Amino acid sequence: MNQTIKPVLIKNATIHTESEILKRASLLLKDGIIQQIIMNQDEGFLSENPIEIDGTNLHAIPGFIDGHIHGANGHDVMDANERALDGIAAILPQEGVTSFLATTITQSPTNIERALANAGGYISKTRQAEMIGIHLEGPFINKVKAGAQPEKYIMAPDIEIFQKWQHISNNKIRTITLAPELVREGELIQYLFSKGVNVSAGHTNAGFQDMQIAASLGVRQLTHLCNAMNGLQHRDIGAVGAAFLLKELRSELIADGEHVATEMLQIIYSNIGSDRIILITDAMRAKYLGEGEFDLGGQPVNVCNGRALLKDGTLAGSILTMQDAVYRMKDLVGASMEDIIKMTSANIAKQLEIYDRKGSIEIGKDADILLVDDDLKIKYTLCRGEIAYKGK
Repeated sequence: MNQTIKPVLIKNATIHTESEILKRASLLLKDGIIQQIIMNQDEGFLSENPIEIDGTNLHAIPGFIDGHIHGANGHDVMDANERALDGIAAILPQEGVTSFLATTITQSPTNIERALANAGGYISKTRQAEMIGIHLEGPFINKVKAGAQPEKYIMAPDIEIFQKWQHISNNKIRTITLAPELVREGELIQYLFSKGVNVSAGHTNAGFQDMQIAASLGVRQLTHLCNAMNGLQHRDIGAVGAAFLLKELRSELIADGEHVATEMLQIIYSNIGSDRIILITDAMRAKYLGEGEFDLGGQPVNVCNGRALLKDGTLAGSILTMQDAVYRMKDLVGASMEDIIKMTSANIAKQLEIYDRKGSIEIGKDADILLVDDDLKIKYTLCRGEIAYKGK
């Protein structure tokens, strides 16, 4: 960690730690980590000469982690260059995101490998969101549930191909989305699970029995719940029903009111609960650029009235911000600030097995901190101990 980072002292905030809520407390951030959580304002930190932030009437919560984002502000992970990842990482703090998984899309092996090599060698910059790994979305998916994934590049699941790609990525692939019904024998899923890769069922035609088998082999997540998968039916409750009943599964959720209706968000929240929901954006390069013509995975996308659509009307990712996802979930009955912390930070950190350093406010963890008001409006975003965004 860069030892030249000037310490930051957040004073008089309501601090939401892993185990309790501390009122009128202070946080000392030093060398990119949380060094002290202090109740006595005269204790321990005066000799540090830190940058001071007044946290009066504000809540200190852990930074958001977006585990599924393709792009933003004109950039896409598949651009396969440093400028693209810098562009994404630089803008995310304004929506409270302090860490993210650079997410690929089903494409030619050559293009996927270029994107993996680029992300594998990428070094996160100061005062930007940290790229904590790669989410390989496809190409081992089901053609009948391709969604906005280019069907012509979909491939049969293959351990050797994955091993090659993981090597190219410098072992940065942390999550893989695949269709588990295509690997019924389970060899690939078991291999991925044994290597600590978060296996997520998505773009899948799996029925409930398929999902039971997949979960027994190591699938632990569902990709953008309800989208590009079987819905609830009375004779086979499918992948969505699996999200409700199989407690070992956490589920990504695009809370934009477009991918999943607000009423369905309420049903999901009421039945699954905040411990097993992971809010994501699934955002594409059009985010922050308004309406117009863009692309996703080489496919033309039209953004109009808040929706990103392929020419055939298929939803093509989103232009959602995590801040807006949070607002929508906050308005649901029972979604408290503690629930929001779980759905935006703690759950994904646990899912990726990085909860020892991210996902909550505890001494020794990365200093990824948001200061928000009672309505969860972002006033400050700190990425690894440095101010990356200051709101109005």
